[in-house]
Amino acid sequence: MTSDSNLESLTAPGVPFLFFTGKGGVGKTSLSCATAIHLVDQGKRVLLVSTDPASNLDEVLGTPLDRRPRAIKGVPGLDALNINPEAAAVAYREKLIGPLRGQLPEAAIRSVEEQLSGACTVEIAAFDEFSSLLGDPSQTSDYDHVIFDTAPTGHTLRLLALPGAWTGFLNENTTGTSCLGPLAGLEKQRSWYNNALNTLSSAKQTQLVLVSRPDQAPLAEAERAGKELAEIGVKNQVLVLNGIFETNQNDDVVAKALERRQKMALRQFKNYLNSITVVRIALRSYPLVGLEALRSTFNQELENAPKKYGGVGPIDLPLLSELTDDLASTGRGLIMTMGKGGVGKTTIACALAVNLAERGLSVCLTTTDPAAHITSTLTEAIPTLRIERIDPSKVTEDYVSAVKQAQEASLDHDGLALLEEDLSSPCTEEIAVFKAFAKTVAEAEKEIVIIDTAPTGHTLLLLDAAESYHREVGRQTGSAVSAEVTELLPRLRDPEFTRVLLVTLPEPTPIHEAASLQEDLNRAEISPAAWVVNQSLHGLSTNDPILSGRAARETALIEEVQSNHKSPTYLISWQKEEPVGLRALRLVVSEDIQQ
Repeated sequence: MTSDSNLESLTAPGVPFLFFTGKGGVGKTSLSCATAIHLVDQGKRVLLVSTDPASNLDEVLGTPLDRRPRAIKGVPGLDALNINPEAAAVAYREKLIGPLRGQLPEAAIRSVEEQLSGACTVEIAAFDEFSSLLGDPSQTSDYDHVIFDTAPTGHTLRLLALPGAWTGFLNENTTGTSCLGPLAGLEKQRSWYNNALNTLSSAKQTQLVLVSRPDQAPLAEAERAGKELAEIGVKNQVLVLNGIFETNQNDDVVAKALERRQKMALRQFKNYLNSITVVRIALRSYPLVGLEALRSTFNQELENAPKKYGGVGPIDLPLLSELTDDLASTGRGLIMTMGKGGVGKTTIACALAVNLAERGLSVCLTTTDPAAHITSTLTEAIPTLRIERIDPSKVTEDYVSAVKQAQEASLDHDGLALLEEDLSSPCTEEIAVFKAFAKTVAEAEKEIVIIDTAPTGHTLLLLDAAESYHREVGRQTGSAVSAEVTELLPRLRDPEFTRVLLVTLPEPTPIHEAASLQEDLNRAEISPAAWVVNQSLHGLSTNDPILSGRAARETALIEEVQSNHKSPTYLISWQKEEPVGLRALRLVVSEDIQQ
């Protein structure tokens, strides 16, 4: 097991494509940026690409980015871009429709536009840009390395499996149409997808960098993701343990508790850690945002440079228990935890579910996150608490079966063949998940439903695409859409029915991402009910210089949340115990910040 922070452990010689993935909040973006900058400082030309719909490359690098490569000021040789799904869909539609204008009747153009207005087009358009970078050499020939900063693990697994899924779909489709519209425009993509598939499975072309914190949940996810990606051919892997903490303050209860928690997690995953090359990155007292901080990741002198912080001022925020009293008052309704990956959405959702269920209320706890962790967080049963999961594979199987059953009586042999091909599209999974989500929301009419949502970007895509998903459900089923689907947006927009909790850490990027999420929700006419600042060191008694520095930085950040956002704000302290199991989850709601 490698125990250093050398860049050479992350980049195999001559391997051009690097993928950084892992559970949300583990530091993928910071480490992918730090690696890119270090490579450039060694004389390489690098393209840094974010595939996360909620990308924060702009903030970390201090440069506004879009879907075209843009030079990063202060790092000559580094270009960066964001693959924005919505912008990609607009460009993709125009690429297919543009050549048809003036060649076909206006009615035919409108028909193609309607075919390409669905949610499927958003997914395929973003994937189209991703696969072109992997499969079209002309796009990356000017660079020595292309580094992908990916979305949290569950969505990365889907993204990296798509080259095979779409290649198979295009090879097997015989009718010339699909949920994407005419397939004639996809011939160039066919070669990209094949090349992308070959690139991902080549150890000489691709290295996967699994990023984890030294904690149980992210380590479990890294191990699982590594196995699943190896099964689809991505076998060249390295693990980064980010945020390793050691202290010499033996009388510091908080510092020793953090050190102990990390060592317990590392012991638990000893076999996995011994099976893979491991790079260790020490916990910093400052955020890895901005070029100076990023360069310090692999530069010992910069890392040890003194950092200045303000003092720890008083903060008066209510306990989460006050919020649960309000949530319990009606005995029904929808609660959704939202925010950047890794901020503790699952922990908060589970803690609220425990609190409300132990009051005797009927509670359903579920998740839309492909990398669901509910059952590993809530390990014991409560009689009035039901735990579910929107399993993409299961709901897709059920959806396909229901569509076939509804349509088979009215279709001839050719029609059934066309329906089979349509339903074999990878996009069908997205439609099925949406329909299951709408059904879960509807259940909140008679009980309390708590949804632990996927990380920000993918939650927004789900909500933004509600109307187009609505159309797709109607098109595929060939019948009237259920009330669950038609009533979804009205229910989400009703503040008496839906309570959205924006969960964040007391760190710049999660706070700013939650603020952007709030703006997007407001545009969709969905108003957040509260902010929850999780894992705060503020108010805890510690003399450790790293932890004290982090606590001091929190004051201004928490004040920023309070002053800039109208929703009430609740504070949850960092806990000495891993928030797993009933006892620890009860403390999340009831604990006093003066631990």
